[in-house]
Amino acid sequence: MVIDGRTDADRALLVPRGELVRGCADALAERLARLPAGVARVDLDMSGVHFMDSAGLDFLEVLRDHARRRQVRVTATRWNGQPRRILELAGLDTADPLRPPEPGGGPRPGGGPERGGGPEGVHGAEPASSAVALERQERLRLLQEEVEQLRQAIASRPVIDQARGILMATHGCSSDEAWHILREASQLSNTKLREVAAAVTAGAAAEGTPPPPEVRTALSRALARRAAR
Repeated sequence: MVIDGRTDADRALLVPRGELVRGCADALAERLARLPAGVARVDLDMSGVHFMDSAGLDFLEVLRDHARRRQVRVTATRWNGQPRRILELAGLDTADPLRPPEPGGGPRPGGGPERGGGPEGVHGAEPASSAVALERQERLRLLQEEVEQLRQAIASRPVIDQARGILMATHGCSSDEAWHILREASQLSNTKLREVAAAVTAGAAAEGTPPPPEVRTALSRALARRAAR
């Protein structure tokens, strides 16, 4: 991740770009430490972050800690895409997860109740109860599972698209039909979709090897069912 930014009078604007993963919280802490002493407000434009895993919660905690220690207002806005989805799963405000709660609004998602006093945007949390701590651990687990699924989907996308193209060219089917054939073959052979796609792609090469027997049989059945429709 790269964190660009500028300082105008007493306001700093930081613009992170790239993937918000492990180690980015440390980079943010270093960047915040270099801000001039007179800065009274720090705004982060998160629109350039296109991927975030559970390390994003550490990133937010660095921002909260900076707000508490420096007694400044901190915002993190313009989340979109997959990072916005992660905030939703964590039960955080997708417009600005650092936004103070509504007056009398009780505990914040994933943390203890807010303390009053201090300038706007300064967050101080009471020690979390064991129930809240358990809830946060469960959210982190769900976040990690979601991120892992997303990583697998991103890694699998090219080979699946190639296999769909091969089926379209060799069997005259549409893109949606090719997708259903691959998925059905995956279910029939009890094989991961990516492995079925990789077998189709490898078999189409000039000196490629044919798919394993169970995958080959499942593909034949899926193609036969399509032809019968």
